[in-house]
Amino acid sequence: MTAEISLFVNPAAGRGRGARAAQPAARALRDAGYSVRTVLGTDADDALRRAREAVAAGTGALIAVGGDGLVSLALQAVAGTDTPLGVVAVGTGNDFGRALGLPVRDPAEAGRIAADALKNDGIRELDLGRVGGRWFGTVLASGFDSRVNDRGNRMRRPNGRLKYDLAMVAELAAFKPVRYRMTLDDGIEREIEATLIAVGNGPSYGGGMRICADAAMDDGLFDVTVVGDCGRATLLKVFPRVYRGTHLSHPKVTVHRTAKITLAAPGLTGYADGEPLGPLPLTAECVAGAVRVLGRGPAPGRGGAEVPRP
Repeated sequence: MTAEISLFVNPAAGRGRGARAAQPAARALRDAGYSVRTVLGTDADDALRRAREAVAAGTGALIAVGGDGLVSLALQAVAGTDTPLGVVAVGTGNDFGRALGLPVRDPAEAGRIAADALKNDGIRELDLGRVGGRWFGTVLASGFDSRVNDRGNRMRRPNGRLKYDLAMVAELAAFKPVRYRMTLDDGIEREIEATLIAVGNGPSYGGGMRICADAAMDDGLFDVTVVGDCGRATLLKVFPRVYRGTHLSHPKVTVHRTAKITLAAPGLTGYADGEPLGPLPLTAECVAGAVRVLGRGPAPGRGGAEVPRP
């Protein structure tokens, strides 16, 4: 294992927390005896190019300092390689870091955990989802939730989480169930009407919403949560339960486990790790052991710890 570690930094993450978090994380790694270099980019494409160059040059680890968007970029660089991924979760959502049991907004502790994992064989292999050539670590969203993302991304104001809260209210007012065509593995295509379908490699999205609460990141399978055809009143009752994962017991909710899924529906965009993938139809595959990660315990899965509501 080379002693040089690459910190992959998003300076804008968490309203500037990314830039501030890089220093205590780097200090913790240097205190453990590692040489640290910083990888920055002028935009997402440039950042990914630089991250891939660091991996190709043999960096000992790529440690993403930011939120789920930066982790998503980092996954494109390390997936399928021997380079381990560390996470200093200082963004807005931090769902990938939460799924690994890592501290949120504590960069010094996250840096110490990464260093300890490197020194003491704390590297684990976890699954990833793949859509075409794109990897994702947490959840692929489609339906009501992806429409909220679409609307929020079109809104210039306000900033932050409030924008998506307002987008959710607006989408509720215009809400109609979606007619999907869904194929699990290579089975028979079925038509269903649903509010949303979420494909979970990990348990949560959106900063702790446990939409696929029982998803395990090391079983080679997705947990697919289908929220069926329900009216606005039912949706308003069910949706708050997502933070605790108790929505899975509602009669309108079903869960499937599958290694591959194809979803088709008119007018929907798929989002994975909070980033747009493109319009449906999309086919996602669960790739076992696709990424090596630095952590301190088992990834939460069936029976795992609840992600606290932020």
